[in-house]
Amino acid sequence: MLLRRLLNVAICGASLAFLPMAAQAAADIGKAAPAFSVKTATGETLSLDSLKGKTVVLEWTNNECPYVVKHYGSGNIPNLQKEATAQGIVWLQVISSAPGTQGHVDAQTALKLNTDRGAAPSKVLLDYDGKVGKQYDAQTTPHLFIINPEGVLVYKGGIDSIATAKVEDLAKADNYVKLALGELASGKKVSHAVTKPYGCSIKYAS
Repeated sequence: MLLRRLLNVAICGASLAFLPMAAQAAADIGKAAPAFSVKTATGETLSLDSLKGKTVVLEWTNNECPYVVKHYGSGNIPNLQKEATAQGIVWLQVISSAPGTQGHVDAQTALKLNTDRGAAPSKVLLDYDGKVGKQYDAQTTPHLFIINPEGVLVYKGGIDSIATAKVEDLAKADNYVKLALGELASGKKVSHAVTKPYGCSIKYAS
């Protein structure tokens, strides 16, 4: 009797141990994008649910990363942001660098950096605890994800096809994000739905 009771407790404990993993949705192409609610650099809390009906781009960034510097200094990402937002797309810049690590900036600095670089994201998400980044398995800066108006993830990966920090490579690269947004706007299936991200590793809190 005692053995059976101990066995039941062990089984229940094992089942409970798996619940958090089961409850957390993965960022899989063709499935609902993981929900989140996070503070922005302008002070409000933004949820993914509130953006249903809109195409959403998530862009992980670290202003000190040479790969990010390439794409911002050249105007590549700022121009993409402006083109996207002009079409009603919501572009969310995400900072997951933990306090004390490379790329961590406070809200005021994040906004000033964007002004200085001519950047135009819709909002800046302050994911200092890395919760959103880990939900999406964001690995590098930059790392980009596109969510369609139905809330389904349709793209995840690198911004383009040439994984270097050299500005001169931009003209030769296939811009996967621009291509995906164009296909989505035309009602087509995204042709390169998963690509390899490149850049600096995200400095998550340990």
